[in-house]
Amino acid sequence: MPIKVLKISEARKLALEDRWPRKRWLNEKLLAYVREIIEDVKKRGDIALIDLTAKFDGVKLKVDQLKVSREEIEEAYDKVSEKQISAIKLAKERVERFERKILAQIGFKYEDELGVKIHWEHRPIRSVGCYIPGGEASYPSTVIMTVVPAKVAGVPRIVACSPPKRSGEIDSLTLVAADLCGVDEFYRVGGAQAIAALAYGTETINPVDKIVGPGNRYVLAAKSIVSSDVPIDHPAGPSEIVILADEEACPTYVAWDMIAQAEHSADSIAILVTTSMRIARLVLEKIMQLLNTVPNRDRVRAALERKGLILVANSVKEAVEFVNEFAPEHLEVIAEKAHEIAEQINSASLILVGNCTPVSLSDYSLGTNHVLPTGGFGRVYSHLSVLNFIKYVSIVEASKKALRELWEGIRVLAESEGLPNHALAIGERLKN
Repeated sequence: MPIKVLKISEARKLALEDRWPRKRWLNEKLLAYVREIIEDVKKRGDIALIDLTAKFDGVKLKVDQLKVSREEIEEAYDKVSEKQISAIKLAKERVERFERKILAQIGFKYEDELGVKIHWEHRPIRSVGCYIPGGEASYPSTVIMTVVPAKVAGVPRIVACSPPKRSGEIDSLTLVAADLCGVDEFYRVGGAQAIAALAYGTETINPVDKIVGPGNRYVLAAKSIVSSDVPIDHPAGPSEIVILADEEACPTYVAWDMIAQAEHSADSIAILVTTSMRIARLVLEKIMQLLNTVPNRDRVRAALERKGLILVANSVKEAVEFVNEFAPEHLEVIAEKAHEIAEQINSASLILVGNCTPVSLSDYSLGTNHVLPTGGFGRVYSHLSVLNFIKYVSIVEASKKALRELWEGIRVLAESEGLPNHALAIGERLKN
């Protein structure tokens, strides 16, 4: 049997022991190993990138091959279909529309009774590095999810890094997506060495002001290490789904969504939390039936054997409490009172409601972002958005009336803190 069926009370420790804040993801051995890579890039620059790419990706590059040329990007268009280009454009347009809606909510102006005028506005950060997983895999959708929000924010310099294939090439559709979304520079370098190059720069790659994007544990460790010098988005490890379902849920839909999640990797997490033992049994039966025929069945089976669970709750309340403690990357709520249940969830990174809103839809073309905190970090982090690429600034103008009315309170606080010159700087203005 590739998946366990347990009561929540029996499985709480099993399901939660590897979640933040109970467990820290990055052990010292991994961090020490990645620090060596980062220090090597800081010391040797481009040559370190060349050597590390040969070591980890099996590709021997020359320095002038680190940056993907305009000619290569143009050639990439000839290797992809019109349908693929249309799919990229559709996903881009939907993400862009949602991000513009978010940005439109930022900023206001007001003037109070003392004549103090405050404008709260946003400004784009100057440059960003987007990490795109690659190698033999292809993730043009991650290009869309990382680059489009930065473009909407107005970031003037957007850099992408991705590991090359064994042939030394970058996936053609990934390059086309990068071009359509507005990447300014694309480098064929991956892993911890790419994060180091983005953070500290080399002879070829100028450093950026912020680094975003998902990756493996080495990328995650590198982002964690460089975050003391360069801001990052959020921790993002293996992908995960929790489905909260009641007696009304369709077992076939639930089974397919768990299988789709398990398709990502053997480390993917797929959990069903249900108030119905009948649904639990039917979902398990459907998964067992489908496992014999689905694509990527070996990977799916491995993930479900390692990280798959079906948990039976005594009540919706118990199910909700578990979900909030687990803090999943993706939460599907397939239940009669789905919206009422969703309102009680405060820790999931993305909440998908109803039979027609599977994770697969959100991974590509819903308009929401699929770069999400995992491992329990949904408690404190949000999904990637245009907000990750802007900073806020308050523009303030005070009146003489404000100086007079606020002076005494400021004088008391300034003198209490041993900073009398703060009060005197205001008092001087009141003399005129």
